[in-house]
Amino acid sequence: MKFILGTKENMAEYFAENGQVIPVTLVSLLPVAVKRIFSKEKDGYHSVQVSWGQVKNAKNRKSTKEKLKEFRMKTTDEITVKEGDTIGGDIFAPGDKVTVSSISKGKGFQGVVKRHGFSGGPRTHGQKHSEREPGSIGGGLRTRVPKGMRMAGRMGSDRITQKNLEIVLVDKENNLMLVKGAIAGKRGTLVEIVSR
Repeated sequence: MKFILGTKENMAEYFAENGQVIPVTLVSLLPVAVKRIFSKEKDGYHSVQVSWGQVKNAKNRKSTKEKLKEFRMKTTDEITVKEGDTIGGDIFAPGDKVTVSSISKGKGFQGVVKRHGFSGGPRTHGQKHSEREPGSIGGGLRTRVPKGMRMAGRMGSDRITQKNLEIVLVDKENNLMLVKGAIAGKRGTLVEIVSR
């Protein structure tokens, strides 16, 4: 299992050797250090804890200054890193299929038309106040709203995982990775890249 962290930069066009234009997302790779390895025998589960960056205000923190992230593994996965190792982008190669996880853009409080794709009420036939309203939210026999009823509310800021994205290019000098397609989130969003 291979993994690394990065930040989303922007989207661009990549011109392949055969002339094909590929839409790619640029990911700036972070130098991550292996802090701790959890084993099934000692801790009850398999995982690798990595650290990166510096916390801006570490005045009141008792723990280490770095930010921590844990990658869970299956018991069958072989752990090839040791504590203290630094993981870079050179572990990946063009053509690798990866799973990418990130936080999507937050859109605030939205109505049912934008949030769930409702069509709203009719625009004519004697009504003018319910073009974007949800309509009925329950029957009259049981005077309650059924669980899971789709309504207006906070939209976005969800953890999105996209599988089988292809790595187009790895630039080791500039610590950049080009991933085919779009990745959820705004610029600067933390991106987890995992390959099994």
